[in-house]
Amino acid sequence: MSAETPSKPLRVALVQMCSGRDVARNIRDASALIREAASGGASYVQTPEVTTLMELDRERLFAAAQPESANTALQQFVGLAKELKIWLHIGSMVVKASDDRLANRSFLISPQGEVTARYDKIHMFDVDLPNGEVYRESANYEPGAHAVVAGLPWGALGFSICYDLRFPYLYRALAHAGASFLAVPAAFTKLTGEAHWVTLLRARAIEAQCFVFAAAQGGLHEHGRETFGHSLVVSPWGQVLAEGGVHPSVIFADIDLGMIGDVRSRVPSLRHDRKFDVVRAGATPAAEV
Repeated sequence: MSAETPSKPLRVALVQMCSGRDVARNIRDASALIREAASGGASYVQTPEVTTLMELDRERLFAAAQPESANTALQQFVGLAKELKIWLHIGSMVVKASDDRLANRSFLISPQGEVTARYDKIHMFDVDLPNGEVYRESANYEPGAHAVVAGLPWGALGFSICYDLRFPYLYRALAHAGASFLAVPAAFTKLTGEAHWVTLLRARAIEAQCFVFAAAQGGLHEHGRETFGHSLVVSPWGQVLAEGGVHPSVIFADIDLGMIGDVRSRVPSLRHDRKFDVVRAGATPAAEV
């Protein structure tokens, strides 16, 4: 599923941010870090979830959101990808889908300045955390209905966003659909990130036998939420190849594409998936998996 023949090896850059309520400032901050990534030799650059707006208040959120067709941030990122001649993956932006619903949408932009893929976050983060934080993504966002795999010159990229990380069947499906790389741009909370972020990313890489690229939000945001940071690149063997801290930054990793085939030949688990019934002891089959 390659988009074209690669002209150079794959160097990945992950942009870590601490986005706030000012969309214009977030665009400027992201653009500066994307330029830093490109000047460092990256061919594929990923930004985190909600790159252009970190907001919980519904009124402010809808006031700042724009439809894709008239989205000034997307237009600027399209121009930047074309100028820098990179594959630019905007981890997600808040996009107005209708008068009362938003989409949490990823965009993959080619070096020619074309949007080649879109993905709307499937799993909504609705939770009451022990520290008192409450999140109801489903109150504002329309969940996506489709998993997405898109071609890059080096192989296929499977899309996900943040909370999707907790649903391993999505990544298995992406791997079976041909993905060599998995994108997990995120804004993990500090509490859950400290407990699970690295473990889950390594597990998804090992299970799907893919490289994982996960750009993250990190730090204390204007509305009071604190995110974990620690952007991560993980190999198909589960090795952490690069890791960020908690501040805005760019991290780089050079990707050995031969590792994918090597890992899949040593542990051929993707070829050994089977359908089976789940039964309760002493009862009739309850469900098919």
